[in-house]
Amino acid sequence: MLNRRWRARLALAAVAGLVTMAALPAGPARAAAADGISDKQQWVLSMLDINPAWAVTRGAGVTVAVIDSGVNPDVSDLTGSVITGPDYTGVSTSPDNRNWGVHGTWMASLIAGHGHDGGIDGVTGIAPQARILSIRVIPDRADPHYAKYEREQETVIQQSLADGIRYAVAHGAQVISMSIGYSAPSGTVRAELQQAYDKGVVVIASAGNSGGPSGKNSAQDDDAPESFPADYPGVISVGAVNSSGVVAGFSSDNLSVKVAAPGVNVPAQGRDGEYWLVSGTSPACALVAGVAALIKSKYPHLAPDLVATALTSTATGRPAGGYNSQVGFGIVDAGAALARAGRLAGARPAVASVKDTVKYHGAVAPAPVRPRGSGQLVLFGLLALTSLALSAAAATQLILLRRGAG
Repeated sequence: MLNRRWRARLALAAVAGLVTMAALPAGPARAAAADGISDKQQWVLSMLDINPAWAVTRGAGVTVAVIDSGVNPDVSDLTGSVITGPDYTGVSTSPDNRNWGVHGTWMASLIAGHGHDGGIDGVTGIAPQARILSIRVIPDRADPHYAKYEREQETVIQQSLADGIRYAVAHGAQVISMSIGYSAPSGTVRAELQQAYDKGVVVIASAGNSGGPSGKNSAQDDDAPESFPADYPGVISVGAVNSSGVVAGFSSDNLSVKVAAPGVNVPAQGRDGEYWLVSGTSPACALVAGVAALIKSKYPHLAPDLVATALTSTATGRPAGGYNSQVGFGIVDAGAALARAGRLAGARPAVASVKDTVKYHGAVAPAPVRPRGSGQLVLFGLLALTSLALSAAAATQLILLRRGAG
């Protein structure tokens, strides 16, 4: 039987966002024809209701940190949009290697791809005017130095993620996208996430590809295995659905899940410049990170918990009872979420730490007090004047009484 440390490494090394061959017989990713790739992604954009949001913003001014296996900045649909950050993997694979940055480039294209040939063809990300900050914390499985990475101590691997989060926050990322997963938590990582939250950074993570309870060892378990960082407080955990809006069989079924997004055969551009159909909670995470980028572009000071509220309170395909552990509160609706964010931006919530606003398994923070309308303000003004008049009358009566007693 595998020990806990090795299993934790394996879960991380697998890069939790992509489905294994067993979970999806067609494979986690397969090549797609370059011609008409924009047509192939229309179902994704339609399901997320992107057009009303794009009428307001396309993500200009926002930096999204993609903490992953690296991003090739030279592919056609990301040219000019990528800032290359540090490599914390501890391996010396060259970015020129064809097995470097495979997964990370897919994810970046879904967030900020701008197509090519004037945007006529190629992948258009959810926030095509956003910038990507690439931070490499994990190599892809085919990386020539992957075996060396796999032998690293768990504390070293977790420290790499913590360093990546810290770098993202220090270098101006407003959104962090993490399509990766660990089976064990880390106090060091959680502390860095707290710092990110306190500085207003929205953090999105893939829920994992462990499916439902039927595949687990213990009959007493009700949920799929926990996956971190998705299960940390304050992180928006994303599950995957197919083109019909049905939860994907591989998508982890547990209480960390807040929302869902397309995650089956989603068109993306690879580090080789070719186009791929990728499946897993990874692409679902990247797409929601793009929606978060749109919100932060329009409302840069909106607190992370209010961004989460905007996403969860406007989701479509809401399950019976309002929530379940497969799709969370439903499928993200970019147009409605951006509109709700605008209303929330008028509120003035008290500054709070993540431990005060989010429970461990992802209970959404209560909605803030709505801003008062003009009618309410007039009513409150009249009440205040009445109160002052009554106070003055009482004071006059008290003076007369005192004089009579003297």
